[in-house]
Parts: sequence; C-alpha cells; structure tokens
Amino acid sequence: MSVLRADGVTVRFGGLVAVQDVRFAVEQGEIYAVIGPNGAGKTTLFNAVTGIYAPTEGRVEFNGKEQVEPLTVRIIARLLATFFVVGVSTVIGLNIETIWTAVIIDNYKFGELFPWGHGIECFFSTLWNLPPAKSILPFLLGGGIGAGAAAVSWSRGRRAPDHIARSGVARTFQNIRLFNELSLVQNVLVGMDYRMETGFWSALFRLPKFYAERSQCHAAARELLQFVGLGDRADQAAGSLPYGFRRRLEIARALAGKPSIILLDEPAAGMNPSEIVALMALIRRVRDAGTTVVLIEHHMRLVMGVSDRILVLQYGRQIAEGIPEEIRVNPKIIEAYLGSENHG
Repeated sequence: MSVLRADGVTVRFGGLVAVQDVRFAVEQGEIYAVIGPNGAGKTTLFNAVTGIYAPTEGRVEFNGKEQVEPLTVRIIARLLATFFVVGVSTVIGLNIETIWTAVIIDNYKFGELFPWGHGIECFFSTLWNLPPAKSILPFLLGGGIGAGAAAVSWSRGRRAPDHIARSGVARTFQNIRLFNELSLVQNVLVGMDYRMETGFWSALFRLPKFYAERSQCHAAARELLQFVGLGDRADQAAGSLPYGFRRRLEIARALAGKPSIILLDEPAAGMNPSEIVALMALIRRVRDAGTTVVLIEHHMRLVMGVSDRILVLQYGRQIAEGIPEEIRVNPKIIEAYLGSENHG
C-alpha cells in the first residue's frame, strides 16, 4: 500500500491554476523527488498534501485513507454549544434596552448596594417573558447562523496541518523557519509537542508524569540531534548555526514527531558542495531509519544521487515520472531542466 497517494490533485487560486491533475504514489521506504523550474507548482503541491491548502479537486491519501477529522460526539457538542450561545446572545442583543431597564434601572437606588441576586433573577425572568417574536425566532435564527458558520469553519479545516501532522506527515519549508533565540534541543522539542501526553493540570502542578515525559523528550531530542550530526551543539542557540546546520536542525525538528513520511522543500538550497554530499548521506539515513522521504530539489546531483523515482512538473502539470535513468535520458526533460549541452 502506498504511504502517500495524490489522485488528480488540482489547486486553483481564482482563475490561476497552480497545480493541475497531478497523480502519483509514494511507496514505503522510498526516496521520491519532485523537480521542475521555479513556478512549476512544486511547493503548492506540498502545501496541498500537508493541509496548508485544500485541493480544489482530487484527493490526497495517506496509507490508503484521506486524512480528515471525523465528525465525533465532541464536535457535535461544540456545534450545539455554539448554537445555544449565539442564539441567546442574539436574543439579548435585540432586547438589550428592555433587559437593561428591567435589570439595572428598575433595581438601582442611589446610595444603596446593588441587589445582585434580585438583578440576576430579573434578568432570567425578563428573558423568559419576552414574546416569541423577540425571543424564539431570534434564538433560532441567530443560533442557526452561528452553528452554520462553525460547521463551515470545521468542514474547511478538516484537513488542517495539525491533523495531517498527527497522521504521521512532517515537512520542512523552503525558507528556514527556526526559533533562533531557542537552543537546538528546544527547537526539536517544539516538533514533539503534538505527540506529548502531559495534560494541563499535570504541567501546572508539576506532577511526576510531567517530569518523566520531559526527561524522555529531552533525551529523544538529543538523540535526534546526534542523528543529524548536531549532537555537540545541542545547547547552542539556533540563530548562531551556519546555514547548512540550520537545514539539518529543521530536519531533526520534523523527525521529532516520529512521522512515517517527511517532505523536504529544497533542503539543499544555499548549501556548498561538501554540505550537499553530507545532506545526501543524511537523507539516506532518514530513509534507512524507516521514514519515507519526498523532496523538492533543484540540485540535480542530489536528486539523481538519492532518488528512487522522480516526478517532473511544468506549469503546474505533470509531464513525466520515472526512475532517475529514465528522467536523465528523456530529451524533453534534459532540454527543459538539465540543459541541452550537459546531459550528465
């Protein structure tokens, strides 16, 4: 079964088609590359896969299922609560003058303490005795609009990035997004947040579970930093790292969530030749450790050196897919992406 499958994915922004009818499948343990010139739709495709954009058409599946938040009892209870709160707020808003007069003006006497108990009693009594046209109808109308808006918001967010991440998908970004003032360990811990089990009260009162999980997470973070070659810099501020090491830290943070698949957006951007060689070795180690890798990259030496299969995009369309040897000798792709004079 494919770890990741895109079936006819199309992304439109108004009249602009950024990605059109892209279809591919990534198998477990594979290193899969997506290449193409700037503006080909590569990052937009990544954004559609990871929930930042919702595909206009098509489906994205992980392990054979489209990852969307299910309609649970908790969601239904939230919608009903929204209906009630917005409905009551609508009734109060439309009858604010009547309620203000009955609760405040009629109970206020200069120089005396306000009778809060009687005021609250008047508040509910006034609401209860409102005529249906000023109570039931506004309640139903306002509550319906509020619950409907909440339902639409939930529906559009069913493929939210946090839900995709919890399903076992991690990614890095084309522009490095680290917390520069935090240490390397702290940056990696951020990537573990959504899989931590310590609750609010355990953290607030510093219960044993809090200390146990914190100790485990710190140890795991240092192991990840060792894995990407940054173990000796674990307590250093992220902002002081050289550029190539910052890319490695991003990969460590993405791996902190224990994903089954990781998407790397131009991980070699800005690296020198020796850093690229080290990155190629790291990508292979990530795959060998059990995490499937999908990467966007312009550096052809890296792409041809580590990829099992390659997808080629041009103007948002899929124009080729195959193993590196097939892509390397395809005349159209050589001319468009590798250059017509240098076929290597």
